Amino acid sequence: MSEGPPLRTPVCALLGCRYPVVSAGMGGVARAELVVAVVNAGGYGLLGMVRESPELIAKEIAAVRERSDRPFGVNLIPYGTDPALLAEELAACYAARVHSLCFFWEVRPDLIRQAKAAGCKVLYQVGRLRDAIAAEAAGADVVICQGVEAGGHVHGSVSSLVLLPQVASALRIPVLGSGGFATGSGLVAALALGAQGIHCGTAFLATDESFAHDFHKRRVVEAGSEETVQSDVFTINWPARSPVRTLENSITRAYHDRLWGHGPDDFARDVIGHEEQRPIYRFSTDSPLRNMTGDFEVMPAFAGQTCGLIEDVCSAGERLERIIREAETVLARLAA
Repeated sequence: MSEGPPLRTPVCALLGCRYPVVSAGMGGVARAELVVAVVNAGGYGLLGMVRESPELIAKEIAAVRERSDRPFGVNLIPYGTDPALLAEELAACYAARVHSLCFFWEVRPDLIRQAKAAGCKVLYQVGRLRDAIAAEAAGADVVICQGVEAGGHVHGSVSSLVLLPQVASALRIPVLGSGGFATGSGLVAALALGAQGIHCGTAFLATDESFAHDFHKRRVVEAGSEETVQSDVFTINWPARSPVRTLENSITRAYHDRLWGHGPDDFARDVIGHEEQRPIYRFSTDSPLRNMTGDFEVMPAFAGQTCGLIEDVCSAGERLERIIREAETVLARLAA
C-alpha cells in the first residue's frame, strides 16, 4: 500500500500514524487488543475508557505499550462522567503520559487547556459547526466532525455530507470525518469534502480484536443500514435526552411511537445481565461485551448506518488494509 499523497495527509504527521484512519474510542469496545491491532497496521487508535476506573485505564494503556511502540490516545466523555471520576481518569492518563486525549459532547475549554499543559494532543468530537469552532478556539489539535449517521451517542442532527464541508472550511486545524465512513470510497469522499481522514467506529467494532460480544458483531454484519434507530430510550448511566443510534431490537420496537423524551429516572432498575459482578439494567447504555452474560437482545447494539457496508467480521488490520486498498483503487480510477 502506498504512503504517498493524498492518503498521507498532514494529520498523519500530527498523530504519528501512517494512514489517516482513526479507530473510535468506543466505550467498553475499544480496549488494548483493538488499539494495538489498529496502530500496528498503520492507523491511529483510541482506547474507549468512558466511566472506567483509573486502575483499568492504567492497565489498558500499559497493555497497548507492551505490544506496540506506536502512539495512541484515550477517549473520555466528560458530559457522561461523574466529575470526581473524571478527575481520576484524567490523572491516570496524565501519569501515563498518553499521546492524546479525545473528548466528546459539550466543549470544555478548561479540559483542553489542562490536557495541553500535560503534554497531550487533543482531539475533540463534535456534531455541530459552532462546537467545532469553539473547540478550535479553545486549543484543540484535531476536530472530529460527527454526522448524524454515526452509531452510539450522537450529538448533532446534520449528515456528514452537509456538516463536514462546513466544518472543514471554517477551521484551520485538521478535521476528521465521522459517521458514514467505513470504506475506502468513504475515505476518498471525506477527503473530497475537506477532511484529512476518517474516524470509524462501526467498522472496527465488527473485528476480531474488538471487545464487543460476538452477538453484537453478528448483528452489525447481518443488519442493513435502514435497521438502525435513533432514540434516547437507552438512558440509564447517561444524562437525560442524550440521543443514541442502535440497531433495532425489541426495546425500540416496543417504543416505536415514543422514542424520545426519556431520562435515567424514568425506568426501574430491572437487571437483565451482568458484567462480571456488576448488574446490567434494561434501558441502560451498556452494550453487549465479551465479559457479559444475560439477555443481549434487549441491550443496545450500537451501530452507525455504515452497518450496511460491513459484510464480515475480520481482523482490525484487515479492515484497515481494505479501506486503504479501496481508497487507492478509487483514486487511481478517478485519475484515469
